[in-house]
Amino acid sequence: MSTKTIPPATPPTAPPPVHPARLTAALDEPLSRWLWLVKWLLALPHYVVLLFLWVAFVVTGVVAFFAILFTGRYPRPLFDFNTGVLRWNWRVAYYAYGTLGTDSYPPFTLADVPDYPTHWDLEYPRTLSRGLVLVKWWLLAIPHYLVLGFLLGGVRAAWFSGGLIGLLTLFAGVALAATGRYPRGLFDLILGLNRWVLRVAAYAALLTDVYPPFRLDQGGNEPDPTVPR
Repeated sequence: MSTKTIPPATPPTAPPPVHPARLTAALDEPLSRWLWLVKWLLALPHYVVLLFLWVAFVVTGVVAFFAILFTGRYPRPLFDFNTGVLRWNWRVAYYAYGTLGTDSYPPFTLADVPDYPTHWDLEYPRTLSRGLVLVKWWLLAIPHYLVLGFLLGGVRAAWFSGGLIGLLTLFAGVALAATGRYPRGLFDLILGLNRWVLRVAAYAALLTDVYPPFRLDQGGNEPDPTVPR
């Protein structure tokens, strides 16, 4: 009598957890072949405003540090302001040399704009660890800082990203000039890299206790948690 060996069942791959920081974007089509060459000039008003916003971001971040240390909570007005600064910075980067994903001029607001082609949102944490606040922004985030040093080349501004993101965005601009089209695969990769950056930024700014995953989630949408990987 023959026997058959039944291979063990492969357990289903667990879906990726939903991260509280969510970045979505839609690639504008068509995009101007040549507008990207002067976006540094067109975005100058944003650069000036963001300079002051980032100074305020540092100050409010220090205040939030002590608030979390003593109360375990991030004051909601400070959370909304700092989240808004990151959102504003991202919209300008998406328009300019962090992605070149749209020709729609970024709005001058900290709030989300429903009809703008990209959105960045962060779920407000009801409580935060009082102990983690002492170490997560420098010690625990060091592995991610090493990765981001490669992705950004040590340079990060609202209008320009150095490193790999800046190089890929330059390739996208050249492709636009040559063909009038933004390569979809390149767009998905650049969005995934920027998503990683923004997750780390939220963690390092003490806005969340959820550790950023070492995972490149590409594309304009967040990964679907119901789809196994």
